[in-house]
Amino acid sequence: MTVTPVVETRGLVKRYDDQLAVAGVDLWVGPGEIYGLVGPNGAGKTTTMKILATLLAPTAGEAFVTGIPVGADPIEVRRRMGYMPDFYGVYDDLRVWEYLDFFARCYEVPARKRPTMISELLEIVGLSDRRDAYVETLSRGMRQRLCLAHTLVHDPALLILDEPASGLDPRARVEMREILKALSGMGKTILVSSHILPELGEMCTGVAIIDHGRVLRSGSIRDIERSLRASALLRIDVLGDPKAADAAAAWLGTNPRVGDVLHVAGSDGVTRIEAAFDGGAAEQASLLHAMVEAGHAVVGFTQATSDLEEIFLKVTGQADGEEQAA
Repeated sequence: MTVTPVVETRGLVKRYDDQLAVAGVDLWVGPGEIYGLVGPNGAGKTTTMKILATLLAPTAGEAFVTGIPVGADPIEVRRRMGYMPDFYGVYDDLRVWEYLDFFARCYEVPARKRPTMISELLEIVGLSDRRDAYVETLSRGMRQRLCLAHTLVHDPALLILDEPASGLDPRARVEMREILKALSGMGKTILVSSHILPELGEMCTGVAIIDHGRVLRSGSIRDIERSLRASALLRIDVLGDPKAADAAAAWLGTNPRVGDVLHVAGSDGVTRIEAAFDGGAAEQASLLHAMVEAGHAVVGFTQATSDLEEIFLKVTGQADGEEQAA
């Protein structure tokens, strides 16, 4: 059975006079994903999102939302997605519930459904206790959550969120991240951009690393990491005295798949060994089994993972090196 992507772009291009803002972007986002666009300011993230939100026409290429070409039927696309720009103006002189009710009317939500819908949305974004407060009294974090609720009034399949945590304090960013995870659990597909890379790494099922209008890498963070590494880095905790750790390290060095082996300072009778390893999950399992069979007291065995910030620097660094070489 073929899955229809919620977001798809093919060779998407946007040019402003002599400036190329988007240079052939290909994206594929499946149902229920939280998909992150990662890149510096000016990379082309916002332009790509505006094209998907039907606010800009592409210079070339194609863009689809739930299988609908965004240029062919923009009204239907807007019914199926909610868009939250990086700066969202609000009406200060409305109460919170009135603000949502106003936009629900704009989306032609029936009057009988609006009270229940508003209560449910305020519960989702954690503003139930601020229902009757005026918007002007809300903190920035609360306003961001109210704007997120605004994007949900017509129950869209897709949320396009441009820097939703911009300008928020750490607590408000955590709250926003948990809300997005909850929405994903409800079946919403979320396309989100951010320059706060660790936060995307914690919640995204996939990312596209964009720079100078081009997608440099895309996929799951683990898959991108694997494409950058010739070998995995294993972290192995061994129980015993220093001689036991030396023996374990020496044993690892005899394995043809193991490269450099390093000791890391240990404590409480446990020594960590780091070893480069050329192999996947099955080969790692075999190594662990053989190590235990050889009598080494292994109490921890994991593969080190890079955070999204480290991956981004590697990818953009490689791209810059390739451009200079050309």
